[in-house]
Amino acid sequence: MPVESQALTHLSGEHALRVRQVKEWGEILSGFEGRNRYEVVGDDGRPLFFAGEVGGGVGLFLLRSFLKAKRPFTMELKDARGETVLRLRRPWRFWLSRMEVEDGQGRHLGAIQQRFRFFARAYDVLGPREEELAQLSGPVFQPWTFHVQQQGRDVGTIAKKWSGFGKEMFTDADNFGVQFNGLDDAHVRTLVVAATFLIDFVHFENKGGE
Repeated sequence: MPVESQALTHLSGEHALRVRQVKEWGEILSGFEGRNRYEVVGDDGRPLFFAGEVGGGVGLFLLRSFLKAKRPFTMELKDARGETVLRLRRPWRFWLSRMEVEDGQGRHLGAIQQRFRFFARAYDVLGPREEELAQLSGPVFQPWTFHVQQQGRDVGTIAKKWSGFGKEMFTDADNFGVQFNGLDDAHVRTLVVAATFLIDFVHFENKGGE
């Protein structure tokens, strides 16, 4: 699969990841948000990737102001050398969000597609030919957690986690924990990590964590 040629292949050796939204002090004090930026940390505490929205200027400001969490965006994940290893593209949709996932060379790896469910928040993890590789399910009675499932079996979780009482007094920066419990395919792991950013935008951006 295309992802095997990318730096993200070492996700196969990680049992858990933390995705932390990074806030700058000036942004916190002023109350104005800039482009979303994240740090992806391995289970041993070392930074693996840095992610951020690309683009800017007046267009981005208007999108953030009027479309807020529904805005389209392009986000890149870079390794410690500054090389782009993953590119996420979210087109604008009024309903049922979608994210296209590419590697650093622009090759299509798959997509994350939101699905309508009465009693759950649901997404399909799709491969490069739109084949279903996994499902993400967030029960309404577990607002902070999404279960990663393959063939009806839980193989991982994406869960929003707080960084500590002191910090949360000053910022709404989000922490997500991504755990792999039986999900060994590096390609699918990569798409699950990508899904974390879409979940943040759809369910937690500008909603105070609700």
